[in-house]
Amino acid sequence: MARSVPLGPLADAAAANPWPMGRRDFVGVCIAAAAAVGLPARAGARMAQATREGVRPSVIWLSFQECTGCTESLLRTSHPSLDELVLELISLDYHEALMAPAGHLAEAVRLEAMEAHRGAFVLVVEGAIPVKDGGIYCRIGGRTALDIVQEAAAMAGAVVAVGSCASWGGVSSADPNPTGATGLPAILEGRQVVTIPGCPPNPYNFLGTVLQFAVFGTLPRLDDKGRPAFAYGRTIHDHCPRRGHFDAGRFAKRFGDEGHHAGWCLYELGCKGPGTFANCATANFCEMPGAWPIGIGHPCFGCTEATLAFRVPSHEMLPVTEITPPSTYAPIAADHGRISPAATGVAGILAGAGAVAAWRTASRLDAVDAEDAEDAEDAAAPGPERTDAPPDQEAP
Repeated sequence: MARSVPLGPLADAAAANPWPMGRRDFVGVCIAAAAAVGLPARAGARMAQATREGVRPSVIWLSFQECTGCTESLLRTSHPSLDELVLELISLDYHEALMAPAGHLAEAVRLEAMEAHRGAFVLVVEGAIPVKDGGIYCRIGGRTALDIVQEAAAMAGAVVAVGSCASWGGVSSADPNPTGATGLPAILEGRQVVTIPGCPPNPYNFLGTVLQFAVFGTLPRLDDKGRPAFAYGRTIHDHCPRRGHFDAGRFAKRFGDEGHHAGWCLYELGCKGPGTFANCATANFCEMPGAWPIGIGHPCFGCTEATLAFRVPSHEMLPVTEITPPSTYAPIAADHGRISPAATGVAGILAGAGAVAAWRTASRLDAVDAEDAEDAEDAAAPGPERTDAPPDQEAP
C-alpha cells in the first residue's frame, strides 16, 4: 500500500501562506492574468476571492510521448509568471518535470491528489499516447501511458490536451508511426477533450481555458476539433502581418532574395498559413513580438493541423481555399465590387431628373432677381415736388 505523502513542496508553501505577495498585489496579478487571456476583470476578482478561501483548481499534468516543449512554453509566461501561476492561481499537484518527489513518491502524490479532488481536478496531457502492442512503448512506474490516462480521465472534471502531440498525435504519429502514437480525443472517445494544438502552443491559449474553467466552471466555445474558438477561429493567413504583400502579389521566391529581405509574403516558399487555424500572428510567444516562424522569415509549418504538419512537405504550396479580410489592418488592394447595368441606368435617370430640377430652380431665381432689380430702380427714381401747405391752401 502506498503511504500517504504531502502533495509536494509547492502546494505546502502555498497552503502555509495564501497571500505571500500581499492581497492588493495578488488581486492585481489575478486581474492581469484574466485580461491576458481575454476574461473580464470580474473574473480576476473572483479568482482572487476563491484563492483567499482556499479554493484553487487542482491540476494533474501527465507527460507521455513529447519533448517537453509545451511545458517550456508555459514556463515563459509573464502574466502570470510561473511562480504566480503555481503558487497563487492553481494547485499544480503533479508534474514530472516541475515537482520535487520522484519514483514511487511521485506516483503516490498523483494518486492522492486525484482521489482528493475527484471530479473537480483539471487533467492536462502533454504528448501522444502509443497504442500499438498494448501501449508498451511508453511506461511510467510500470504502467502504460494508455492505462494511466484512462484512469485519470475517469476521475477528472475537465480534460485538456496541450500541444499537437496530445491533440492529434503530432510528430510521434508521423508515418510510418511505429508505436501507434495517438491523440487524446481518439483515446477518450465520447469524452469532451479540449485540444490546444501547436508545436508548442501559445501558453495563453492554455491558461485562458483553464482559468475560465476554474473561475466560472465552464469551457470556452469550441470548434468541431475541440479547440477554443477564441484562439483557433481564424487562419494564420487571415491576420498575418505579411497579408498585405499577398494581396498585392509580392512574394519571396527564394530564401535570401530581395523579396525575402523586404519582408514579402512567404506563400510561394510553402507557407501553410492559408490552411492553419491559430492565433500565432496576434499572440506573441515568449513575450517577444515576432518570435514565431513567419516573424523570423520562415513559412508557417502548419503545426496545429493534423493534415499538414509532418504530412505535407515543408516547402510545398497549399491551395488557397478561404480568403477573408485581414483582422488587423485594411488590405492594400481592396475589392470594390461591380456595378450592374440596371443600377447604372437608375443612377442616370436620377441624375437627369436632378439636373432638370436644378435648371428650373435656377430659372425661377433669375426671374426673381430681375423683379427685385426693377423694384430697386423704381425706388431710386426722383418723385414730384412736395409742399408743406394743406391741400385746401395755395402755396404763396
